Amino acid sequence: MSDKYFLDTNILVYAHDRAAGVKHDRARALVEQLWRSGNGVLSTQVLQELCVSLRRKAGHPLSLEEIRCLIQDYLSWEVVVNGAEAVLQALELEARYKISFWDALILRAAETAGATVLYSEDLAAGQNYGPIRVVNPLRG
Repeated sequence: MSDKYFLDTNILVYAHDRAAGVKHDRARALVEQLWRSGNGVLSTQVLQELCVSLRRKAGHPLSLEEIRCLIQDYLSWEVVVNGAEAVLQALELEARYKISFWDALILRAAETAGATVLYSEDLAAGQNYGPIRVVNPLRG
């Protein structure tokens, strides 16, 4: 069985925002590697946040049509759908690990998918949250 790698929204934003400099290069290389391996995992939350971030916060915002095509491409990845039970479980993770609810929901989705690694700039690099290890691929 191949390992699965979950991507937090910030990594995808950097991968598609050419104005992000070195972070863009590193994030893009990681995303390309996961495209080739087929081991990348996302969640509905990540896709939703990606839409907003690339349209409103990116150095070079993308058009609605560009976002739509991008999301359509990512639908070929494994996508975890967060349901009501995931929200309750995220609340437990938030309390246990003293992290934001949104980060807890990301962790819950990664765990649901069976991911072993969560690529993120937001959570503490090297930290283990149960079976999931956080890796910051943007560090030099």
